[in-house]
Amino acid sequence: MAKPKVFISSTFYDLRHIRIDLERFIRDLGYDTIMNEFGNIPYGKDEHLEHYCYKEIDNADILVSIIGGRYGSESKYDKYSISQMEFKSAYDLNKQVYIFIEKGVYNEYQFYLKNKENSNVNYSFVDNIKIHQFIESIEVLPNNNTIHSFETSNDITTFLKDQWAGLFQRFLKEQTRQKEINIIKGIENTAKTLNQLVTFLTEEKRDSENAINEILLSNHPAMEQIKELLQIPYRVYFTNKEEFYDLIKARGYRLNIDNFEFNQFEEWILEKNSKIFKLAIDTDIFNADNKLKIFTKEEWNNDFIKLQIEDIDDDLPF
Repeated sequence: MAKPKVFISSTFYDLRHIRIDLERFIRDLGYDTIMNEFGNIPYGKDEHLEHYCYKEIDNADILVSIIGGRYGSESKYDKYSISQMEFKSAYDLNKQVYIFIEKGVYNEYQFYLKNKENSNVNYSFVDNIKIHQFIESIEVLPNNNTIHSFETSNDITTFLKDQWAGLFQRFLKEQTRQKEINIIKGIENTAKTLNQLVTFLTEEKRDSENAINEILLSNHPAMEQIKELLQIPYRVYFTNKEEFYDLIKARGYRLNIDNFEFNQFEEWILEKNSKIFKLAIDTDIFNADNKLKIFTKEEWNNDFIKLQIEDIDDDLPF
């Protein structure tokens, strides 16, 4: 079972004791940490080392940003420090971010706001005024930018424990609510189908075969299954192989022409977030004219469309 991954972002030498305490706290919760000093970041040979830090944030679920009095190393890519760029990368990827600032630094930041136009002010708690400028840029962000001050690592772990417990409780509530929503949607779809049948029988449509097929297609089990497998949030509808291909291509899948594992199966693949998604399609669900065959839910077999998810082998030579 996949564990939540938490990226710890901060300067190292001045905050290493905080980082060690956080790593222990997160490990005790059963989560995984991503920390440079523990070898959690795989470095390649083609980019500067900091690039791989930002790349690894894409694999994280949460970023904990700790801001102290040291600015740290300047980024090779932008006007910020590396730890500041880590925050920006997580924010741009819409990751859940928690921001903690040393109490002395945050108190001095309030003084900075009142005196930032005065270039003669010397600051005691930071070694570079860019730290205060960066905090100011965080505060004006529209969301995902809640800041908390801290004195000890216990201040951080206590806050995170309460936050993550709250997220878990919310998740359980949403799961229960989602089941209720799915039941309601199922009832609505059934009612819609019945209304269509009533309309058809009442108006005595002349092209009866086509009319019945259209009604049955609107609730075809293939559409329900592909919607669930690919986690598509909107209604799925297709009537032939071309429309079906357009749908899965729009989700980023491409046909694997090298796969001959199954006779009547076609394999479509998608590489994302260090994983490969393999979608196997039984082409027998389409007739000789490439139109989708009619199946009732009792006739449908979930093995007609299968999704397999594998980790991409990162153990490659450099």
